[in-house]
Amino acid sequence: MRLMKANVREPHRFDVVVSGGGPSGVAAAVASARLGAHTALIEVQGCLGGVWTAGSLSWVIDAIGKQGAMAEIISRLDELDARTGEPDADFTYDSEAMKLVLETMCLEAGVTIQLHTRVTGVVRDDRLREIHTESKSGHQVWAADVFIDATGDGDLAALAGCAYELGHPVRGKTQPMSLMALVGGVEYDEVSEFVTGGHVFTERASPDVDAPKRRLLEAISRSGVEPSYKGPTLFRVTDSLFALMVNHEYGYSALSAADVTAATLHARREINDVVSSLASAGAPWSGLRLLSTAAHIGIREGRRVLGRDYVSRADVDSGRQRPDAVCTVRFGSDIHAFTAAEGGYLSTEAGDLDLRRHPYDVPYGAMVPRDVEGLLTAGRCISGDFWAHSSYRVTGNAVTIGEAAGIAAATAVAAAVSPGDVAWADFVEARTRLWKISAPEQSARTRTGASTGGVLSGDFRSKQVCSILGPGIAISSQG
Repeated sequence: MRLMKANVREPHRFDVVVSGGGPSGVAAAVASARLGAHTALIEVQGCLGGVWTAGSLSWVIDAIGKQGAMAEIISRLDELDARTGEPDADFTYDSEAMKLVLETMCLEAGVTIQLHTRVTGVVRDDRLREIHTESKSGHQVWAADVFIDATGDGDLAALAGCAYELGHPVRGKTQPMSLMALVGGVEYDEVSEFVTGGHVFTERASPDVDAPKRRLLEAISRSGVEPSYKGPTLFRVTDSLFALMVNHEYGYSALSAADVTAATLHARREINDVVSSLASAGAPWSGLRLLSTAAHIGIREGRRVLGRDYVSRADVDSGRQRPDAVCTVRFGSDIHAFTAAEGGYLSTEAGDLDLRRHPYDVPYGAMVPRDVEGLLTAGRCISGDFWAHSSYRVTGNAVTIGEAAGIAAATAVAAAVSPGDVAWADFVEARTRLWKISAPEQSARTRTGASTGGVLSGDFRSKQVCSILGPGIAISSQG
């Protein structure tokens, strides 16, 4: 029997390595690189964007009014005419355009991207020293001064031995997963009464936000099937393209590959059944076709990594402001049913809490794990309780929190300190400097020829190949 040696190389060395290329990880990597840190971004999917792209979410919540990366992403989508909805509200987007926008931002900033790669192990003492990955390139080692866990489920932090919470503190249950789908074959004017998000004109949107969901549920039920999600939602992406959410996958753990697999298979079958049944029901659905289901199921809850600070239900309920605020959250509670017995829509077990009237702050300390140095968390895996997580977990907040992690990482590298020891004044100065670079009007000038340091100039669509091949700005298949 012939034994094959593992393909292990010398560590790839960077100032900052980000694990997870979703909304939060992209924002972290771009911020870090723009502030001068040599930055790598590792992603398990075949594209950047996470739930926005591989997950086909198509709907962005709590993004309006945020500065920095989120404002820039909105501006770039608008340049491509790839965003739909009211100007000052949550919106839908074209997921292919989103892939291009996020990848271009990373390439322009000089981020080294490696896709199709999963973190599998770490080396640490009092601080995190290296992470290990597996991919087509074999076993690889990545060394950095600062690592950022933007995996969503806190996978890197867990490998590093960080303590975490998961699910409801008493019941132990987590919110269900949902698989998104893209559908077509019908026109907006035909089905607008069933559309919850992505309306072009205010008068098309119902003042009763749940009315389109009730009408869609009735239509699906009349067609002969009962969806597991009793608040089925249709989002308008274009006049002939829609995102559809119709399923709840109960009782599955985001920490189990077997569970995620079973949830995905069950959800995909249900989506096919719902679309087929609706299409057979006649007008206005007779032309309805399933165009695609997401490559990755949407996960609402994973680990919440315990940090030096903590966002609690009381903080959310009181609208607590923080002197070290990295993100202001305006989205309310969104706790989906734990089981079908709860009615299949929002949870009745989780406890009543009105979070919608009290914007609150996420503190910097919630991103700094208490158990290991050299690591930051970003996105929904930051330190907070079950109820707070149900509010800050949405992607508009994930971007802003991720950007803050990138700022902190680059600042820590520049000052030769651990992320937990970054001076707040240094963080604020770096954030101010970064936002001048990433402001929509500035980034637009950059893409039309103005020179801004390490950011590529010229139209980003025509310059993409140059950025891949240019010195210091490369997609790396070897790391």
